[in-house]
Amino acid sequence: MGEVVTLRQVRKAKARRDHEAKAAANRARHGRTKGERAAEAAAHAKLERTLAGARRED
Repeated sequence: MGEVVTLRQVRKAKARRDHEAKAAANRARHGRTKGERAAEAAAHAKLERTLAGARRED
């Protein structure tokens, strides 16, 4: 015979896991330090300058 479980507790545990997964995704997306954001912005600006310099004028 199977294990006896309380459905309310199972639903709450699933909700906690789902919430934690969503929080982890948000931390990965938004949880960067000021230095990391500045470094990414500098890399992006350098890439834009490189591309702008390589464009042909029509």
